[in-house]
Amino acid sequence: MSHSSSEMEPSTLIITSHLQTASPQELTMGPITKKRQRNGDSTATRRNILQAPRVFPNPAASAATENDKKKWNGFCEIESDPVGQPVASILRILLTFHEAFFGSMLEEFGVKGLKVKEIVSLDEVMLESLPRPVHGIIFLFKWKEDDPIKQETSCPPEVWFANQTVSNACASVALLNIVNNIPGIELGEPLAQFKEFTRDFTPALRGNAISNFKFVKEIHNSFARKMDMLNGDLALKNEKSAKNKSSKKSKANLADDESSAGFHFIAFVPIEDKVWKLDGLERQPQNLGPIKGKDWLIQAKPDIEARMAEYDEGQIEFAILSVVQNPMINLLSNLAANVKTLSIITSHLESVKPGWKSFSTEHPSSTTSSTIWGPDPSFNLTVEAISEAPEPAGIMNADDADALLSALQTTVTDQASIRRVIKEEQQSNRMDEEKANSRRHDYGPAIKYWLEQLASRDLIKELKVTSRG
Repeated sequence: MSHSSSEMEPSTLIITSHLQTASPQELTMGPITKKRQRNGDSTATRRNILQAPRVFPNPAASAATENDKKKWNGFCEIESDPVGQPVASILRILLTFHEAFFGSMLEEFGVKGLKVKEIVSLDEVMLESLPRPVHGIIFLFKWKEDDPIKQETSCPPEVWFANQTVSNACASVALLNIVNNIPGIELGEPLAQFKEFTRDFTPALRGNAISNFKFVKEIHNSFARKMDMLNGDLALKNEKSAKNKSSKKSKANLADDESSAGFHFIAFVPIEDKVWKLDGLERQPQNLGPIKGKDWLIQAKPDIEARMAEYDEGQIEFAILSVVQNPMINLLSNLAANVKTLSIITSHLESVKPGWKSFSTEHPSSTTSSTIWGPDPSFNLTVEAISEAPEPAGIMNADDADALLSALQTTVTDQASIRRVIKEEQQSNRMDEEKANSRRHDYGPAIKYWLEQLASRDLIKELKVTSRG
């Protein structure tokens, strides 16, 4: 599909400023073979990447600069490979980092009102504890081709689904396959324009649009380190060399490819009255059936458990995350309503029992109370939020001082619980931000310096022997 600039609406012209120029041939995918599915590369994209020299102006051992990340023509591998790691390390790598990674990407995309929460178990209690609504599930696993017959023959118009057409973009593709199917969500201007621009595209064309969408690519690659980019270039070079040596593969080689498949993110999303599995390496989405009851997670659970059952006992090579409504939305709403209730109660007490403050340590002028009685920037509580909060039922016409004092104490106690949970969420957000910033930091130069110092003291050989022993 092509558009001339004279025919495009202003919004279309804006979104194309974020996209690199691509020919119609580059926006068309041929049949997705097993090998190409696994690598997620279109021939045109791979050819352009291989022909474009990747020369970093600074030394290879130096840290990647922001300019390096912006100019690098590809998507860096972000998902960590847990093979060979202890179980505890696997869980830490796959859950704590990816939770922070996806949360940071959502924020920088401009998407509002969402949070990424880990799912450590698919049991009923764990699923019920998730903040509601749950808008999607992200599943990371060692990829294996599913039965193509399960896919739809074409992508339904109500489903926004994109193929993964470039290597290492599965995290961004899975996230976009979720947020672009959430009704009423605030996407932010760049993603909202992108969604509208690709509305009538096929999944393949949407995938190619993502691979050329600088806005998404730069956010994705902001987590890259110099070694990530160099490894990406080396992988393409080695693959090109291997293809030049042999254009055909034996069945044994194909089997090896299957066993060495990389880790991959896919999405499970409720859309209208059905649950969909959206895997960017599959041509079309999979309809998992109509939503039964109130919880759509019940429909997605069997498919995820089937994947998990393929691993040997004790082999943990998967992670599950949920995209939920940010708990802060309801918490701040509850805090605003609580403060408004306190204001109304104290106003009634002033009328009914003017000396009421001598009977309670909880009042606006108290120096010992930690209760919030009005706007508070530390909780992002504003005058507008308090005024827009609902009126409390059963208090507006109360004239019993004892009942009002009792209601005051109950409301103060409730607020203490609300404040505690808000502070926990704030701390969780700060920790996620620190994890994301840590992943962005390039430790390569520090490691190089450390190794050089060990080598200068002839300690490398000693460490090698110790590790073997």
